[in-house]
Amino acid sequence: MKKHFIAAALFALASGSALAQATDTLQKIKDSGSVTLGVRESSGLGYTLGNGKYVGFHTEMAENIVDDLRKDLGLEKLEIKYQPVTSQNRIPLVTNGSVDFECGSTTNNKARQKDVDFANTTYVEEVRMATKADSGISSIADLDGKTVAVTTGTTSVQTLRRNKRAEGINFKEVMGKDHADSFLLLETGRADVFVMDGSILAANISKARNPADFKIVGETLSVEPIACMLRKDDDKLKAAINKSIQRQIEDGTLNTLWDKWFLQPTPPAGTVIGLELSEATKDAWANPNDKPMEDYKF
Repeated sequence: MKKHFIAAALFALASGSALAQATDTLQKIKDSGSVTLGVRESSGLGYTLGNGKYVGFHTEMAENIVDDLRKDLGLEKLEIKYQPVTSQNRIPLVTNGSVDFECGSTTNNKARQKDVDFANTTYVEEVRMATKADSGISSIADLDGKTVAVTTGTTSVQTLRRNKRAEGINFKEVMGKDHADSFLLLETGRADVFVMDGSILAANISKARNPADFKIVGETLSVEPIACMLRKDDDKLKAAINKSIQRQIEDGTLNTLWDKWFLQPTPPAGTVIGLELSEATKDAWANPNDKPMEDYKF
């Protein structure tokens, strides 16, 4: 009996040690000399130019975070391994250790906080609708009998259904596998509107063949804090990421990045998204926090 007790105690100790190691990502980064960064391929906050090149506001902010981690860890070099993620697989890839942290366009909400942690909010999003300029749609009340595109695995799915029930209207949902696919549904006439984060809508419209053919319309359907995502209880990494974000806020780096990626011509076509920095995002920078979307009022 005593042997069994000792064996059980040793097993518990080993399990606890393994768990501590699993969530000490900073030590893993230092030992390996590399960071695996989760990035998006078609988001308003980060996208790909092809050939393994990832750019955008959140992507460049994350690269700055990695450089600050390098300095904190006393390393001369720290390699970034870019891992594209989707709305469906981003949380599993973080929780299973495939990605060290993700800076894409992930909403911090209470449901996700059960599985992952979030750094401080770096963008506060408003969910809106994009439609063709001549559609005649200007509000969610105009969606009765229409077809609505939304991206699989996003919070906009729940937002859409909540508003559908509240308004008592009936419309058909079609799911895009990613944001580019959802916008294509709108562009090709297979959907009447695309419901998603305003930055994603604006970015996709700016890259369309004829941007003037589309517009963002209607009331704000949801207000959502967007933040970098990491494994639960990885307190050292979370503190280091927040330290870098705070540095980028205080020295004006985030303002400069916002101007670069939303108010100036962007690659590959030199389009200007034209998305001004919102008061809600300014407030999040001025008052750093990791509040979930349920704590926001609109």
